[in-house]
Amino acid sequence: MGEALKARAHNDAEFVTKETDMRVLIMAKEGEQTQADAPPTPEAMAEFMKFNEELVKAGVVLEAGRLHPSSEGRRVRFDGKKRTVIDGPFAETKELVAGYWLWQVRTMDEALEWLKRAPYDGGTFEVREVLEYEGM
Repeated sequence: MGEALKARAHNDAEFVTKETDMRVLIMAKEGEQTQADAPPTPEAMAEFMKFNEELVKAGVVLEAGRLHPSSEGRRVRFDGKKRTVIDGPFAETKELVAGYWLWQVRTMDEALEWLKRAPYDGGTFEVREVLEYEGM
């Protein structure tokens, strides 16, 4: 995997530098849709921006990359305050990626913990590790 990357991880109210071992892609999933959803309310957008700023300050947000198969992925389903983690593989073909994040984290569990804090009250998000090649 090469040299471990440095990241800032949130530890209560302070930020601490820790080693990072993996990158993960977080994909916002949607079912069959023939037209775009209504834009989010200003309040919902403000909550999302606040969460995204936390990710940036923690050094979690990165860029795009190639993914491992979905059999190695996880999904987090949001239902009100309930968060459900679902293990891959995902055979459904009627779901589309609506948006994404590329994150730098130590473990898959860390990515899931960050995602469970996201300010969503519905939807499904898929989390997959990015393939790493020596020298990249």
